[in-house]
Amino acid sequence: MLLSKLLIEGATVVTMDAENHVYAPGDIICEDERLVYVGPSQQRLAWQPDRVIRGEGKVALPGFINAHTHAAMTLLRSYADDLALKPWLEEKIWPLEARLTPEAVYWGTLLACLEMLEAGVTTFADMYFYSEETAQAVTESGLRADLAPGLTGTTPDADKRLAAAADFVRRRQRSAAGRITARLGPHAPYTCPRPFLSDVVAAAKELGCGIHIHLAETSAEVQELQAQTGFTPVGLLHEILGREGPVPVLAAHCVHLSGQDMAYLKADGIGVAHNPGSNLKLASGLAPLAALLEAGVKVGLGTDGAASNNNLDVLEEARLAALLPKLATGDPAAVPARAALRSATLGGAEALGLESRIGSLEEGKQADLVLLDEGRAHLVPRHDVISRVVYSARAGDVDTVLVAGRILLEHGRPTTLDRAKILSEAQKQAEKLVG
Repeated sequence: MLLSKLLIEGATVVTMDAENHVYAPGDIICEDERLVYVGPSQQRLAWQPDRVIRGEGKVALPGFINAHTHAAMTLLRSYADDLALKPWLEEKIWPLEARLTPEAVYWGTLLACLEMLEAGVTTFADMYFYSEETAQAVTESGLRADLAPGLTGTTPDADKRLAAAADFVRRRQRSAAGRITARLGPHAPYTCPRPFLSDVVAAAKELGCGIHIHLAETSAEVQELQAQTGFTPVGLLHEILGREGPVPVLAAHCVHLSGQDMAYLKADGIGVAHNPGSNLKLASGLAPLAALLEAGVKVGLGTDGAASNNNLDVLEEARLAALLPKLATGDPAAVPARAALRSATLGGAEALGLESRIGSLEEGKQADLVLLDEGRAHLVPRHDVISRVVYSARAGDVDTVLVAGRILLEHGRPTTLDRAKILSEAQKQAEKLVG
């Protein structure tokens, strides 16, 4: 449902802008796809909206951004749990992924879109296979997505796959009315040897796009690459970027970093997708989030795939992002609630290079936003709104979601997706995979 003039009236509006404005009560006006007013509630005698949403008892926030996931891995949720990354990948996930079909990826992605929509996620960054089917699911859902066809350089057809991925980027960049952006997705330095990774970076530069890559996820990965090449994963990418030319990079995980690595991330303008839930579940380690933020690195939050998390709830990631550094550093203020919420919104937009369009509620930006219902016992009393969102709110509190001014979730119910059909078809596809 796209309304040309929509007024959200009387909500507690958390803008996440540079001045950290919170308006209580506040109003939001959307015209077509954009925000044209965000500020204190005021009387309007001459202006008539097409629709008014009463915001009393609601918190309005920028839509949450899932900066790293593998959407169709919803089909593998709960299939291979309680394993470290290497055996999880090599013994369980990769053999099953070899059996994936385009139809499976389509329905698995629709399931992910439904789950993220119900959790207030309006944008996600995906790296996976059968990207055309992923794009089709995104188009139907109404969500915004940054899509990267997954690439490895260790197979005989690696160059052919790179050419196909480049073609996908050309065709899908700014598709779905501008809601889809595209980049190349080299999996990681340990699956993309140095010459192939150089080719990917060179191709991205030629295409004018970025890359999405896993970096420094485990200590074993770092040690093995250093033994083979003399570089850390971040150091190797820095060397390639310096030689092939700068391209935008979205780097997932970045758990095991040296001070020099963090300096490279900052110098190269690399956006980091921090995945605390997945890192915990796979025992990959505690990423130095406080140090990354202190160094001025762009940091967003990701869930990773639902096979290693096991959900796509960015609010949960924000809570972990705030809590884990307190334990790791012994400092309860290491990553305060506001910094964690920023990583779930504007920080994610910065990591994706989309901060001029999304990530905060500011006039001129896209009307991507979420309304949380404050009428829940765990959100009362209403003291600091940022603390309540980060430390108390849940995905089930999401009431309304808009993307580009279109209502995709209303009173907790999707308007663009057939929930029952998606759940049924995704179950069938999952059973085919594991059967």
